[in-house]
Amino acid sequence: MNSYDILRRPVLTEKSYANIPQKIYTFEVRRDANKVQIKNAVEEIFGVKVERVTTSTVQGKLRRQGRNQGYTPTWKKATVRLTADSKAIEFFESLS
Repeated sequence: MNSYDILRRPVLTEKSYANIPQKIYTFEVRRDANKVQIKNAVEEIFGVKVERVTTSTVQGKLRRQGRNQGYTPTWKKATVRLTADSKAIEFFESLS
């Protein structure tokens, strides 16, 4: 499993936008990835230094379409805090 397989996509919400100036970024990651793998993937892809990684599992929500119902997929969210002396991630800087 390489670094690009671990990070699926950035999570772009109001809460994640508010954390960009503090160098805190949020990603959707593989469910079987651990914190060390996520840290190494972010450092390799973006060329930054990671201070801390926190993860949480987001449970799927019940969705209905008429009388049919089902659940959206469960996914894993990783919040990555960079060190103070690290450069910012350029992708997110264009958004804020």
